[in-house]
Amino acid sequence: MRLAGMNHVTINCAPADLPALRDFYVAALGLTEGRRPEFSFPGHWLYLDGQSVVHLAGRAAIAPGTPAPARGGAGFDHVAFTAEGLEAARARLDAAGIGYAEAPVPGFPLHQIFLTDPLGQRIELTFAVG
Repeated sequence: MRLAGMNHVTINCAPADLPALRDFYVAALGLTEGRRPEFSFPGHWLYLDGQSVVHLAGRAAIAPGTPAPARGGAGFDHVAFTAEGLEAARARLDAAGIGYAEAPVPGFPLHQIFLTDPLGQRIELTFAVG
């Protein structure tokens, strides 16, 4: 596996906060709203030069029994890297005894692997497939 670069940042928020966050990132950074997969929760993908770099995710809760994301920075969800070599990544993680979850992206030729660092921060590896 070889990392090819940083992919995006995801910011969780209450669904009602989505319009204000979208408007802020568009106005403040000049990002443009673009295509987003049909996930089961509302959100926006904001693009820079054809690459989605900020993902806004409106979630009532991140996991069952947890509250909605708080304001003031608690909405940070994960960091994502563009990666190459999906099979090599699986083999590397398996050999190291590192647990992970996989998720194909609905309607996009992408496959994600999620893992968690020792401090509990989520990391996503995004692979182009097909």
